[in-house]
Amino acid sequence: MKILVSPSVLNADFGKLAEECVSLEKSGADWIHCDVMDGEFVPNLSFGLPVVEAIDKAVTIPLDVHLMIRHPLRYVSRFAAVGADWITFHLECDDDVASTCRAIKDCGCKVGISLKPATDVEQLLPYSSLFDMILIMSVEPGFGGQKFIANSTEKIAKARKLYPDKLIQVDGGINAENAQTVVNSGADVLVVGSALLHCADRKAMISTLKALKRK
Repeated sequence: MKILVSPSVLNADFGKLAEECVSLEKSGADWIHCDVMDGEFVPNLSFGLPVVEAIDKAVTIPLDVHLMIRHPLRYVSRFAAVGADWITFHLECDDDVASTCRAIKDCGCKVGISLKPATDVEQLLPYSSLFDMILIMSVEPGFGGQKFIANSTEKIAKARKLYPDKLIQVDGGINAENAQTVVNSGADVLVVGSALLHCADRKAMISTLKALKRK
């Protein structure tokens, strides 16, 4: 399995967001990760439908939309309509998980389910036939620039064992120093935020991350 890199634009320069996304695509990014926050499910507000639509117009690579919101089911069809290719929502949300998965599929998008650091991956077992990807948060969701939670590697490894046919995405504190360990634990998709957005050579960093092999 080749490693995919999905840069998070949460810490991008929003004054030139289109240019930032084009830069990431030209640097070799596989997807663009869009963190949507409602200020209720997580203690922060980010952006919504108009920004995702603008990103979709700027790039040709898939949009990986992470809904950190209390009621994702209300918005699934609208995010699909503005360009989302992957829609990931939280197991801990207030909506019915199975219904949300089906709604995402019905819109023609791939389904991801995200877990906060304290949530055990075994809680996904009842829904294993309904999703395509697990997003393991390796920081508390809500803010970029946080430090990777070290015991996340155990959770990644457990997910890899329980769900061998699913993509495993990891988001939070990933950088050039810990990415190999994250991949060794079982990750397929690396969400990289501030470490990539603020590095001097984005193309070199993305190339290095995509070249990682599971040991």
